[in-house]
Amino acid sequence: MQWLRTPPVVRSMAIFAALSILSGCAAVHTSIAKKDLDVQTKMSDTVFLDPVGPDKKTVFVQIRNTSDQSFDIEGAIVSALVARGYRVTQDPDAAHFRLLGNVLSVSKASTTAAEAALASGYGGVFAGGATGAAVGGVTHGWTGAVVGGAVGGILGGLTETVANAAVKDVTYMIVTDIEITEKARPGVIVRQDSQQNASQGMGGRRTQTSSEVMDVKKYRTRIVSTANKANLEYDEAAPQLTQGLIRSVSGLF
Repeated sequence: MQWLRTPPVVRSMAIFAALSILSGCAAVHTSIAKKDLDVQTKMSDTVFLDPVGPDKKTVFVQIRNTSDQSFDIEGAIVSALVARGYRVTQDPDAAHFRLLGNVLSVSKASTTAAEAALASGYGGVFAGGATGAAVGGVTHGWTGAVVGGAVGGILGGLTETVANAAVKDVTYMIVTDIEITEKARPGVIVRQDSQQNASQGMGGRRTQTSSEVMDVKKYRTRIVSTANKANLEYDEAAPQLTQGLIRSVSGLF
């Protein structure tokens, strides 16, 4: 009852102070729990290549980057394959294996966005979903609800300052689609069936199906690499993300 008789402005100040303390506790917890860089590289589908003799350890490599971030790993992947005993050729027809890759995205993302990108697999649709929200950011909503007039403006400004200075849980994600082509053994015939759906005006769709006989086998997978840490910057995340992706791609051979 004593609390109800307290002036509204005083009650608002007390609520703001309590929420600020809670935000501070959350920020401290995040800074401790996420103080170390956590890098993970996961593959949507397992790829098994047939073992080959030394004379067939030839590979053509082409890694493109269609993201909006400067990210070049083709040279490093070539070096990793050479270290594994493969000879890299510039002639795709002369190679027993062809390694094609496309770096689709290099950006901040939420954990759920990374999981969705992996689950959708090669060629699947994914959303970036930038993350890095300040811990305790809900405080602003509370103060806006309980404080009015000039006091509300002051407290809102203070809360925004606290939120901007709070610890941020940041995740960087790299999404890469990989296709490996392997020449089939003599006498083996591979048939590839393809289906393409296209829109035809309002509410109409067209389906196109094709089949072709090939002398190669194709394997496709998606690799999603993530780096997570409190207040993580891209320059710190990039080297570890790069190394993880290189190990994952070269490890397929």
